[in-house]
Amino acid sequence: MSTELLTVRPDRELTDGETALLFRLLPPERRERLLRQHRAEQRREPLCAYGLLLLALRQRLGWRTLPPVDRGPGGKPFFPDFPAVHWNLSHTAGAVLAGVSDHPLGVDIEHFRPVTPRLMERLGADSAEEALRRWVRLEALAKQRGSGVLTVLNQPLTGAENASVHDLAVFPGCAAAAALGEGETPGRVQIWTLEALLDTLAENL
Repeated sequence: MSTELLTVRPDRELTDGETALLFRLLPPERRERLLRQHRAEQRREPLCAYGLLLLALRQRLGWRTLPPVDRGPGGKPFFPDFPAVHWNLSHTAGAVLAGVSDHPLGVDIEHFRPVTPRLMERLGADSAEEALRRWVRLEALAKQRGSGVLTVLNQPLTGAENASVHDLAVFPGCAAAAALGEGETPGRVQIWTLEALLDTLAENL
């Protein structure tokens, strides 16, 4: 099967009922971590990220719930009971990206923002926007590998690695990329509104 990529823009605060719905859908490990986060504004994007992941897995595999999550040596999350189901998540303030595939993948999304001259120089970029576009490509590749982005920054990329990373068209003001399996192309990213995501998840409980 091809890779599924989905994105949503949480453009408002969640209601108490919406927050409760998304908490119910979280895998246990992630629920415990988020419950320790007392600032509600820092829960919104992670909650939406796992809601988007569940939606992708319902579309692809008919799953009703998310199984337990573990982390590999590099910190990359995975489903230990379903190691052949590969997935990755990324979120920034007001934007979330999720990917599901039969092969290891990495995704990253960032808002355009000022960056330091040092980072621009290190990335070989002439502007903050160009630097962030290059950064999300490197971050996606690092997440596909299950390594830190500094590892990718400090090593020259092979032609195959460069070819595996694809820029994604998502929201204005955002840069996004996906690192996929050899020969894979991302296809069209499914763009969801927050209301459509929440309604679909609630209808299929």
